[in-house]
Amino acid sequence: MIQYFKNINSQTVEIDRPENGVWVNLVPPFKEEEFVELGEELEIPIEFLRDSLDIDERPRYEIDDNVRFIVIKTPTENNSFNDSDAYYITIPICIILTHNHIVTVNSFDNGAIKKFLNTFQKRHPDKRNMMVLKVFEKIVQNFMEYLKEINHKRNQFEQSLYDSNSNEDLLKLMRIQKSLVYFVTALRTNELMMMKLERTNFLGLNEEEREILNDLIVDTSQALEMANIYTNILSSTLDAFASIISNNLNNVMKRLTSITIILSLPALVTSIYGMNVPIPFDHSKHAFYIPIILSLSISIIISWYFMKKKWF
Repeated sequence: MIQYFKNINSQTVEIDRPENGVWVNLVPPFKEEEFVELGEELEIPIEFLRDSLDIDERPRYEIDDNVRFIVIKTPTENNSFNDSDAYYITIPICIILTHNHIVTVNSFDNGAIKKFLNTFQKRHPDKRNMMVLKVFEKIVQNFMEYLKEINHKRNQFEQSLYDSNSNEDLLKLMRIQKSLVYFVTALRTNELMMMKLERTNFLGLNEEEREILNDLIVDTSQALEMANIYTNILSSTLDAFASIISNNLNNVMKRLTSITIILSLPALVTSIYGMNVPIPFDHSKHAFYIPIILSLSISIIISWYFMKKKWF
């Protein structure tokens, strides 16, 4: 689906056809004929539009026939029904700067473009470089918000794990870890791409715009540092809980082994007195009580020894 937005008297208006100085936004579902028609109408290489659909597309930029193409990663919630998948993934947003338009292509629905749309009435489509920088800004804000959500979820799952030690909570933490891997990779490549944009001045930024881009690089670096910190904390937490669970299992096995020993020795005594051979005190009138007292005595002594060694 193709959307055309124009800023008229500080109001965002959706129009039917592209005009000079409008923002063109492509959102799913996509049709090949729409790509062909839009490419011909706005003089966009069809490869730029098709590359935008690749979810694994890396952040990069290139130029073809004076049409600039930029790919940047943004976070989004994962709608997969698989319980082992990450809670959040990263998807590409493609920005195409033509002679008279700015075009964004989203392979999935994402929050960054929605935020940009909500503030579009404050933008000037004729200032295309500033439009690109504002899209970058919304993407960085999205990363920050999702990282805060991830940290909050991590704390919740850790607290649940302290109380239950269940496998389900461990799997939830693993899903958080997968999300952080996506974030760290995307933030690192986004940062490199922005730094290269600043160094080569691919967009032809003026001094004010270069300062804004430099601030965005700093914010991206901060988000990357946060993601790395959360990843390290989570890795240490998972290792610690794995050791705790292993130690708990050893303690359980130790207790079961102790109980087995305590029960096996009285059984040995009673089995000896159950033999059909002459044994001491077999003709005594207290023959029934002797194995019982002996078994209880052995059990008490062994239990006291194990408790002294703190095996229980």
